[in-house]
Amino acid sequence: MLNLEGKTAIITGGGSGIGEAIALKFAQQNAEIIIFDLTEDHAASALESIHAAGGKARAYACDVSDPASVTAAIEQTLESSKRIDILVNNAGVAHVGNAVDTNIEDFDRIYQTNVRGVYNCLHSVLPHMVEAGGGVILNLASIVSLTGIPDRFAYSMSKGAVLTMTYSVATDFIKDNIRCNCLCPARVHTPFVDGFIAKNYPGQEKEMFQKLSEAQPIGRMAEPEEIASLCVYLCSDEASFVTGAAWPIDGGFMNTRV
Repeated sequence: MLNLEGKTAIITGGGSGIGEAIALKFAQQNAEIIIFDLTEDHAASALESIHAAGGKARAYACDVSDPASVTAAIEQTLESSKRIDILVNNAGVAHVGNAVDTNIEDFDRIYQTNVRGVYNCLHSVLPHMVEAGGGVILNLASIVSLTGIPDRFAYSMSKGAVLTMTYSVATDFIKDNIRCNCLCPARVHTPFVDGFIAKNYPGQEKEMFQKLSEAQPIGRMAEPEEIASLCVYLCSDEASFVTGAAWPIDGGFMNTRV
C-alpha cells in the first residue's frame, strides 16, 4: 500500500520545511526524488538524510519564478531520470499584511513565486506527462485559499490562485490520465514560523507560539511529516479516483469550533 516504487517525483522547495518532509516521506516509499531549490546547497540536508536511509535523490538549482531556470531543471531531470511521474508544487513564500499596508514590491514578489512559479512548473512538466501517458500533480495551497484570516492579503491572493489552477489542470488534463489535487494546510510548525515569531514578537515567543497553535481547534500546529503523509496518499495509485480536489488538513480550523 502507498508504495511509490518506480516513480520519479519532483518536489519544488524540497530542501527545507514541508518540502523536505515530503521528500523524505516519498523516499521512504521508494520514489526517486528530484529536489528543486534555489541552490543545490539548500537541499544538502535533505539529500544527506535520504541517502543515509538508502533512498535515491538528487537536487537541481531552480528558481521557480524564472521560466528559464525551470526549463533547465526539467531538462536535467529528464536527462538523469528519463521520466517525471509526480510533480509537487511546494515552493512558496509568505507575507503578512492587508491590502493597505502591502506594498507593490511585496505583492509582486509573492505573485512571482507562489503563482507564476506554479504556472512555470505546470507549463514545463505537463507536456512530458501527456507524452508519457499520465502523471500526478499536487499543489500546496493553504487554508487561506478557502477562508479569510487577518493580514494575509497577498498570500491569500496567491494561494487562491493555486486552488483555481488546480481545478483547471484537473479539468483540462483528465483525459490524459493526469490527476491534479491540492492540499490546504492550516498553520504548520516549520523554521519559518519560529523565525517569524522571533522577528515580530521578541521576548514574547512562548506566548505567541501558544496563541498561534491554539488557532487550530485541535490545539496545536501540524508537523511537516503529517502534511507529507497525506501527500504520499494523494500521489499514490491508491488515490487513482481522486482529482480536482482541495484537501483541508487544518486541525479542525474550517469546520470545528469549540
